[in-house]
Formats: sequence, C-alpha cells, structure tokens
Amino acid sequence: MASLQSASSAAPSPASHKGYDPEIVDIADYVHNKTIDSELAFDTARWVFLDTLGCGLEALRFKECTKLLGPIVPGTVVPSGTKVPGTDFQLDPVNGAFNIGAMIRWLDYNDCWLAAEWGHPSDNLGAILAVADWATRTNKAGQRKVAGGKIFTVRDVLEAMIKAHEIQGCLALLNSYNKVGLDHVVLVKVASTAVVSKMLGLSEKQTADAVTQAWVDGQSLRTYRHSPNTMSRKSWAAGDACQRAVNLALKVLKGESGIPTVLSAPTWGFYDVLFKGKKFEFQRPYGSYVMENVLFKVSYPAEFHSQTAVEASEKIHAQLKAMGKSAADIKAVTCRTHEACIRIIDKQFKPMDNFADRDHCIQYMCAVMLVFGRLTAGDYVDGSEAATSELVESLRKRIKCVEDPQFTADYHDPALRTISNGLTVELNDGTVLPEVVVEAPLGHRLRRDEAKPHILAKYKRHLEPHFSADKVRQLVELGQDPKRLESMAVDEYVDLYVCKDSQFFKEQ
Repeated sequence: MASLQSASSAAPSPASHKGYDPEIVDIADYVHNKTIDSELAFDTARWVFLDTLGCGLEALRFKECTKLLGPIVPGTVVPSGTKVPGTDFQLDPVNGAFNIGAMIRWLDYNDCWLAAEWGHPSDNLGAILAVADWATRTNKAGQRKVAGGKIFTVRDVLEAMIKAHEIQGCLALLNSYNKVGLDHVVLVKVASTAVVSKMLGLSEKQTADAVTQAWVDGQSLRTYRHSPNTMSRKSWAAGDACQRAVNLALKVLKGESGIPTVLSAPTWGFYDVLFKGKKFEFQRPYGSYVMENVLFKVSYPAEFHSQTAVEASEKIHAQLKAMGKSAADIKAVTCRTHEACIRIIDKQFKPMDNFADRDHCIQYMCAVMLVFGRLTAGDYVDGSEAATSELVESLRKRIKCVEDPQFTADYHDPALRTISNGLTVELNDGTVLPEVVVEAPLGHRLRRDEAKPHILAKYKRHLEPHFSADKVRQLVELGQDPKRLESMAVDEYVDLYVCKDSQFFKEQ
C-alpha cells in the first residue's frame, strides 16, 4: 500500500489542467462554426433523408426488428416525446434514437461510405431526428425549454445530417478501426454526439466534452459481423450508438465534464488502448465532401462491397437465359475484387446459419441472383426459397474471390472511390463467358443522376405497405418539393409517418 500511495502522489496533474486533443477541438469547432453553403450537399441530404426513412419503414416488415422496438416498459407514452415513423410509439429521445437508428440500419439498405473504414453515415439520423422531434414537441408544448426553445425544421435536420456525415466520413478516410477489431459504429456515436450536442444548445466547450465522452465510452467489437459469431446485433448496433450519443450529450447538458486528452493520454487514452498507439490521420478539413460523395444503395439490399458483383450477376443471369442455359450449367465463377470485399464478405465455405450470415456473404448474394434473377431482403430469411435452395448453396461454394490490386487502389483513390467487381463464369461444357465488370454501382456519385428515379421508386415502394395510396402520393410529392419540405417543422413532418395499429406489430 505504501508503494501505491507513493505512485499516486507522483501522478500527473488532472486532465482538466490540460488542453483538449486537437482532434476533439476540430470537431467541436466544425459543428459550431462552419456554415454549410453547398446546395449540392443539401440536395443530396434531402435524397438521403427520404431514402433513409424508407429503409426504416421497410425494416418494420421483419419481426426480428420490430420485437426490439417500442418503449422499455410496454404501454409507456412520453408526453411531447419522439415519435417513431411507421408506428404510434412516442418515446424519450434516448430510446427514440435507438428505435429509429435500429430501423434505419436493420436491412443494410441505407447509404454507405467506403474508405479505410466503411460505414453508413445516415445511421446518424436516428439520433438527429429523435432529438429534433422531441425538442420541437417539448418547446411547442411550453412545458420547458429545450435547445433554447428552438423549433427545428427539416432544413435543420438536413444540416445536422451533412455535418454528421462529414465527421464520420472524414474520420474514416485514412483510419481503419476494423483492423484493430472495432466496429465502425464508434464513428456514428462520435458524429451523433457532436451534432446532437449543438442541437441541444451546448456550448462549443460542452460539445467537446460530450465528444470526449463518446470516445471514452466502451466501443463495440466487430465480432458480431464475422463468422463464427455473425448475428443480428450488427443490425441494431447503429441504434445502440445513436442512443448512447443522445444519452451522453444529455449528461453533459446537465453539467458533466469531459476528458480532454481522451485520445492521446499515455497508457490510458484511446490511441494507446485501442488503436495500437497510432494517431488519427486526416486527408481533408471538415466541410461537406462526404454528403456530396456518399453512396446510395439503390438496386439491392446487399452489403455495399458486393453491389457491383450482384449487378454483374444480374447481367450474367440474363445472358445465360438468352443462351438457353441457367445457373445449373455453371461449373465455377471467379470474382475479381478489391481487398476490403475479401476481408469483410468473402465467406465461400462458411456456414450460412442466419440472416446476418447471408447478407454479408458475397458468394451467397451472387448465387441467389444467378439462380433466381433477383435479390431481396426476403432472400436472407431462414426458410426462404433462396436460403433453402440446394443450387444456391452448391453454387456459392464454387464462387472464388481473388484480389485485383488495381481495384483496391481505385477503391481508395479520392478521385474514383469505385467498388469494382468482375465476374468470369465457366460452364460445365467448358465454355468460359467473357468477364463482366462493374466498377461503380448505381448509387455512386458518378451515376447519381441515373440513380435518382430509382431512389425515388425505392422510397415509394417502402412507403406502400404502411400507408394509403393518397398518403404515399402526399409524401412522395412533398419529398420532391425542397422549399416546402425544408421549411416544415420536424414534428409536423414526422406526424405524417405515424401509423396507428400497424399490421406489423399486431402479433407482438
């Protein structure tokens, strides 16, 4: 004990006497002081906003998702609380952030950002929308003032989305969290904490404090995304990050302080404990680059590194049909791809035990498309036609991935950021079909104009199971009227998505 007391007396001065890590300062400064004046960013954010809400609604068709939603104590209704689209739940903002965040991410169908670290920046909408809706309802009710009494508009939500996208995306450009075993939702937690802190009226210093709390918070391990532990937590991990972000910001709002050198503190900081002593690297200052270049998942509910491979498979399916052949005539398939694809979703011989295994296996996704000429979220479900197909199971084990270093280089090139895959099919009779290469998926910046009609059709398709034809038409038309949409108060817009007595919750 004497030696411990001696060591304690020699400890360095408290963190409160030191300056904040510059990485923390930059985030707080950006959130509080950067004006977003890019109309391209706002226009893209509007499309992301609609697409993301649609993805959340589509997830409500799956009981594995809906069983996790709603109040912690059944029947609880929070006065002036966050409303959850597609339901009649009205929750506190922390649980509301979980509900919305989990819905958004469940089917792996919302937007995507690929760099040294990949992720889905629209996951942050779970925290942003929950706080904006709750604060606006509370302020309108006059019960107490939240965020200085602000009435948030959809335009405010879009700006918060642009900044959350930028923080998450810039932290991912040159820094790989997966290589040290951490899940990318750490960046959702950090980005959401930053923008939600500003929304709640925290000062720039308090926002820095909240961001440090996000970095010191226990970080999720990627093991739930990889065999042998692949499971459904990967679908609600972003919701968990959103609820933690809101919770941490609210704690700082109540006076909790921060940890100024949370990243750089020797031995105990994030860098030494979780990042192998390496500091973050940055390619560019925070602006609106990420939103302007974000990737949409348009064609298939598939992990993004596989999108171009599935598109190539669709072309090959059509080619085989024209030849009077089918997937049953395939002997082997070689998939020329990029390194990230191999690291994340190359599972040629791994067992497909559940939904989470299937929607993160490039061989399974390509095999389903080659066999059936389609790939839907229903094809991942246990007991589905695709999941029980002997041909799909046999074919996926004959699809081999090989890395093309040029594809990997193009993937990381800021001027390209392509996600290339090339499929070569050998038939049982010895015929080798010409390789089909797709470099940029439909939702890529290079194909954005081509994608917009498909994004809108996807949004409409996701609305239809929940609302009447008149309501669907109203929402689609509103989404295409930027001026009217952006000027709407958030609570009034969210009310349009309330669904009482939803058929998707009746059996729970």
